[in-house]
Amino acid sequence: MVSPAIALAFIPFVFTLILRYRHYFLLFYRAVLVRRLQDYLTGIPKEERAFQYVLTHAIPGDPLHILETFDHWSYHCEYLSNLGPQKAKILERLIYEKAPLSVLELGTYCGYATILIAQSLPLGARLYTVEMDTRKATVAEKVIRLAGFDDDTVELIVGSSEEVIPHLKEKYGLLQADFVFMDHWKRCYLRDLQLLEAHDLLPKGATIVADNIMCPGAPQFLKYVKACSKYQWKLHRTSLQYFRGIRDGMVQLTYTGLK
Repeated sequence: MVSPAIALAFIPFVFTLILRYRHYFLLFYRAVLVRRLQDYLTGIPKEERAFQYVLTHAIPGDPLHILETFDHWSYHCEYLSNLGPQKAKILERLIYEKAPLSVLELGTYCGYATILIAQSLPLGARLYTVEMDTRKATVAEKVIRLAGFDDDTVELIVGSSEEVIPHLKEKYGLLQADFVFMDHWKRCYLRDLQLLEAHDLLPKGATIVADNIMCPGAPQFLKYVKACSKYQWKLHRTSLQYFRGIRDGMVQLTYTGLK
C-alpha cells in the first residue's frame, strides 16, 4: 500500500501533467465521453444530431451560413471533426488561387469541406467526394443538397477510397484531378496518393492538400513526399479544428510529374 507521503509527492507531478495536457483531456471529454452519453440518451449518431441542428438553425441555400452553424454546434454543443474555420480559410484561399476544374475529396464526413470547396469553385468545375461510411454519406448528401449544390456540381461517391480510385476514370468520368483534398483515415494517405499516381489521375501541377498532418499525424505519408522527387511541399501550421491549444497542420503538395 502506498504511504500518504509518497502519494502527496506525486500530486505536483499529476497537476503538472493535467495542466500541460488539459486540451487533450478536454478533447477526449468532448469527442468521446459527451458523444457516448448523447448516443445513449438520443439513440442517434452525433452526425445526425448535428444535421438536425443545422436543419433547424441554418438558412437553406446559404453555404456560408450552413458552415457557420456547423461551427457553432462544434464549439458549443458537441465536437465534430469538421475542417473548422481556421483551416477553412487556407483551403478556400487555395481553391481560389488554383481555380481547379476537377476536384477530388477523400473523406466527405458531414459535407463541411465539400460545401466550402463547392462554393469556391469556378464556373463549370466539378467536385467528386468519396465517403466510405454509408451513414455519414447519408448525412453529407442532405447537407450538400441543403446548401444548394446538385449532382452537376458535387457527386458523392459511397465506397472506400481504395476501391473507388482505380475506377474514377471509366466509372465516374474523372480523367484527372487538378486538386485533391485528403481528410479521411490518415493511415490511408500514402496508399491513396500512390494509387492516384499509379492510375495517372494527377496532371503535372496538380495540388494535393492533406489535413491533420500533425494531429493525429501521417508520418509515412510525409516521409514519402519529402523523399521522392515528385512533389514540392509546404506545411501550413494551424491548430486542431475547434481546439486552439492543440497544434496541427495541413500540407500542400504540388505534383511535379517527375519520376
